[in-house]
Amino acid sequence: MAKIKLTKNELKKQKDSLKMYTRYLPTLILKKQQLQMEIRKVEERENEVRSNKEALESDMEQWIEVFGEDIALDESLLRIQNIDVTEGNIAGVSIPEFQGARFMPVSYDMRLMPLWLDRAVDEIQRIMLLDLELKVLVEQRRRLAAELQTTTQRVNLFEKIKIPETRSHIKRISIYLGDQQTAAVVRGKISKRGIARAAS
Repeated sequence: MAKIKLTKNELKKQKDSLKMYTRYLPTLILKKQQLQMEIRKVEERENEVRSNKEALESDMEQWIEVFGEDIALDESLLRIQNIDVTEGNIAGVSIPEFQGARFMPVSYDMRLMPLWLDRAVDEIQRIMLLDLELKVLVEQRRRLAAELQTTTQRVNLFEKIKIPETRSHIKRISIYLGDQQTAAVVRGKISKRGIARAAS
């Protein structure tokens, strides 16, 4: 236990600290709950995006196998022009938010390519969009989890250490000051009796 002064000023300081801890603790607990809820939402969205991606890939495998042409889908057909990611804020945490992406316009000689190429390019672009969103969601979850860990540590510090320690200090100082006051009253009475005896 830290060394504390057994004075009225220290008692006031400890009471002020206790008031501050008890005032901020509910806010921290609320932030912790909000972060936990947001992490669950991000995880649900991650699972949804993953299952959508798997469904698209599975669907694409089924119909693309029907066609026997060996077509290499090169980068010129699947180039990303830009990725739109904005910064959002959840419970004081800055997080990336995926808004979408644009692909470079696709151009190829329709006489040389199979009919199903347009659909294949669309499907692959949708899969790529889901991949990009998934990366952003993973980063969101990472940032929220880091803030949750910090907030949980603060909640534990306040609940398990600071508040009990401060209450203990207040009790100790109050007992000491009470004892000092009682001793002063007793000394005063003894002195008064002594003065009264000396006067008589």
